[in-house]
Amino acid sequence: MDLHKILKIVAMTLAVIGAIFALMIMTGSESMIDNMLYVAYAVLAVILVLVLIYVLKGLISGNAKKTLLSLGMFVGVLVIAYIISSGSDLDLQPFLDKGLDVTESTSKTVGAGLNAFYILAIVAIGSVAFSGVKKAINK
Repeated sequence: MDLHKILKIVAMTLAVIGAIFALMIMTGSESMIDNMLYVAYAVLAVILVLVLIYVLKGLISGNAKKTLLSLGMFVGVLVIAYIISSGSDLDLQPFLDKGLDVTESTSKTVGAGLNAFYILAIVAIGSVAFSGVKKAINK
């Protein structure tokens, strides 16, 4: 049996189970909410496994050098973002007063995530703009 057919069967089965649980919740059976969460977890697990399978399949059948180069560049962006974030530019006292466990390390990690987002957004916007300009020049 083809993998695509198996996935269709699994998807339809989970859809039917989810629909049944949704109808039971709508009719007033509040105890079915937990079962609906289990269906959602199962769908998430299936999706994660499928993504992993297709990424590995693409990595093996495709150009591994380009994939590893892209992955290395992404890790490089994360390292640069972590290096340029300071973590000490935030007054932590208001967070500590509220009982939140925010440390300088947490602040640095959040700052690194924001910096990585900004760097990747600039690269994406720049590549779209470059592609548009290049396409306009070649016409």
